[in-house]
Amino acid sequence: GDIVLLAKPVTLTEGDRVTLTTDVPVATDGTSKPEKLLYAVSLPPVHGQIEHINYPGVPISSYSQLDVVAQKISDVPNNSHGAGKESLR
Repeated sequence: GDIVLLAKPVTLTEGDRVTLTTDVPVATDGTSKPEKLLYAVSLPPVHGQIEHINYPGVPISSYSQLDVVAQKISDVPNNSHGAGKESLR
């Protein structure tokens, strides 16, 4: 089916960690199994990394819709730059 992805920019202030919720990345593929959707990080954040909260400090390159719904994925800055907007692609 068709895949629809809606995402809002995430604004971080220096040192802030942002937990991804369904308000930030939301996807649907038109099936009744949204829990099977997987996200791949093709362009990681410039000033930090995407992490699973169960494995802090370890960057990840993919995560599931279930992880997002359970609020287990965070965009963690490395404090190398001030406030700004990050885009997940």
